[in-house]
Amino acid sequence: MPLKLAIVGRPNVGKSRLFNRLAGRTAAIVHDTPGVTRDRQAVDAEYDGLALTLIDTAGFEDGAPGSIPNRMTQQTVTAIAEAEALLFVIDARAGVTAGDEIIAAALHKAGKPVILAANKCEGRVQVMDDVYGLGFGEPIRISAEHNLGMEELVAALEPLAAPAGSEEEPDEDLVEDFEEDFSEDDEPLEDVVVNYLDRPLRLALVGRPNVGKSSLFNQLLGEERSLVGPEAGLTRDSITAPWMAGERAVLLHDTAGLRKKARVAGETLEEMSVASTLEAIRFADCVIVMIDATAPFEKQDLTIADLIAREGRAIVFAVNKWDLLPNKAGAISRMRLKLDESLPQIAGAPLIATSARTGEGLDRLEAAIAEADTAWNTRVSTATLNRFLTEALQRHATPAISGRRVRIRYMTQRKARPPSFTLFGNQLDSLPEAYLRYLANGLRENFNLKGTPLRFSVRNSKNPYAPKK
Repeated sequence: MPLKLAIVGRPNVGKSRLFNRLAGRTAAIVHDTPGVTRDRQAVDAEYDGLALTLIDTAGFEDGAPGSIPNRMTQQTVTAIAEAEALLFVIDARAGVTAGDEIIAAALHKAGKPVILAANKCEGRVQVMDDVYGLGFGEPIRISAEHNLGMEELVAALEPLAAPAGSEEEPDEDLVEDFEEDFSEDDEPLEDVVVNYLDRPLRLALVGRPNVGKSSLFNQLLGEERSLVGPEAGLTRDSITAPWMAGERAVLLHDTAGLRKKARVAGETLEEMSVASTLEAIRFADCVIVMIDATAPFEKQDLTIADLIAREGRAIVFAVNKWDLLPNKAGAISRMRLKLDESLPQIAGAPLIATSARTGEGLDRLEAAIAEADTAWNTRVSTATLNRFLTEALQRHATPAISGRRVRIRYMTQRKARPPSFTLFGNQLDSLPEAYLRYLANGLRENFNLKGTPLRFSVRNSKNPYAPKK
């Protein structure tokens, strides 16, 4: 099992930079502003042969009960309780401060192994003698930014951590790539075949600031995993946590709110938060778009949903704060009409009324997630698709362009995730967008592909009478 290692220390001592260094990727936002990290974030990592579960934390700060600093400190206290070992980071340039001494006292009470690391030791920086008064012995001199002293840190962790790769390797037969292009020579598929990778569903919560993403994140997990409050923009990093939706394992991502691009421009820290959210969307299989029931489907909501559709992710809409809506009669029907008119590319996507505060609608939300994931992974056999195409062409013929009718000979599904189809025929480059939307709506209805974008490509037959080049 990986060693659960919590990285703790005052704000701005370099905890997140060290967290990223050990994780081997930019998993946490790093900025010179103190207090950037607010939630605890955990990632599994292998560093120099060691298997680790790293927990990045906010700093210890004094604050009135209920204040943001107080809530951040509670997150850190929870991380200390969860961890098996603690990596206490101090700033070698600043020396030992009163804040360091307060943290040291808390770590002594925890009764867990503590490794003391003096960060920012690049150049001629010397560690002061008062560091020994913290009670953790000789500090390891490191520079997370310049990758100095990491060998000594690994040596200190080795007695506590298991070697990487010591667990049983997964069965390679369970891992398959089903995003390869469909070949006409492939064996016929069954009528509708749904494929799944043997791995957790990657699910992201996305929306405008203060629509209740972190509240829903905590409600689904059953614990206070992310900071919540009336203040907009509390979440900065994309936080990941495991969750079980029925029998399906899920990696759930809480993300920072997405404001209009013009309002974010020039705000470096918020730009980094937005970049973290966009990365979470690209990483996801399915995205829950959070909508405020008291101000539904504003322009920014539609922009966010369109972005996710263009990324090709399955989509579920969660209309949050449903308990605050004074007049609920017919509200969902009106929202459904607005959604389908504004975003025809994902017409029929699940629209669920929820309340992260009371837990209302969460069972329906789980069912909608499973349905959208199934649609996203669906494959349809070529024979079934062409029976559908024949009926669709009989109901509504293709248009004529310059006196010649566009001809669709047949279609195949070249891949899933999202379902992507290729049309074969003549003059298909001239096929109107409205006709492709007609085919897409038919596919959604016939093969239950609601909640997922559909992709089309075309291949024109060669003209035997065209002059040879």
